[in-house]
Amino acid sequence: MQGKTAIITGGGSGFGREVALKLAKKGVNITVVDISKENGEETVRLCKDLGVKAIFVQADVSKVEDVRRYVKETIDSFGKIDLFFNNAGISGSGVKTVECSIEEFNNIVDVNLKGVFYGLKFVISEMLKTGGGVVVNTASLGGVVGIPTLGAYSATKHAVVGLTKVIAGEYGRENIRINAIAPGTNETPMVMAYPKEAIEQMAESVPMGRLGQPHEVADVVCFLLSEESSYIHGAVISIDGGAAAL
Repeated sequence: MQGKTAIITGGGSGFGREVALKLAKKGVNITVVDISKENGEETVRLCKDLGVKAIFVQADVSKVEDVRRYVKETIDSFGKIDLFFNNAGISGSGVKTVECSIEEFNNIVDVNLKGVFYGLKFVISEMLKTGGGVVVNTASLGGVVGIPTLGAYSATKHAVVGLTKVIAGEYGRENIRINAIAPGTNETPMVMAYPKEAIEQMAESVPMGRLGQPHEVADVVCFLLSEESSYIHGAVISIDGGAAAL
């Protein structure tokens, strides 16, 4: 993977940062995309410390102009896009579906569905110009099962699964390889901010009896972005300690 270029949305923290650092260790140049300037620039610093080139593009993935910009700045800096971790997303307030406000619903759809679609549209268009590339979309446990109180989130993550499968069928013969991951609950900063009792309940509900670690998700993402997974295409890989098996 030495010398390849990757775009990582939501690269300022969580899965995004873990994937950025693992790819940087393999010699991949990185574009970190995040809405948080502080977090994104820190990931870039960590990547550069590993000896690769890295840039930060502050962007709201729900805005078409921001997505166009992170793609353009990557092409301007590195000349091509080989790998794309289409990862940025938000969850929700945890209310029953019909109690979700219209504003919150629209916001979740804008980031989790439209943002993923915009990324696919503009990144794959560039990949096709240079002979192909590899994409990993972040879906969720909520994209393969229904999760009560996360209706809008779950709906958008099901949609990400659908987009992944359709793109696989449309572009596989043009050397675009695409898969999705479906992580369960992990010890990310967002989750660890929950009350201790809630965290313990979430861990207890997992067949393995614990929450996941971000590096366990990042290991799978990097595998899917590598040639080691060259015949895995259109798949949705659960990384959830068995939660989807229940």
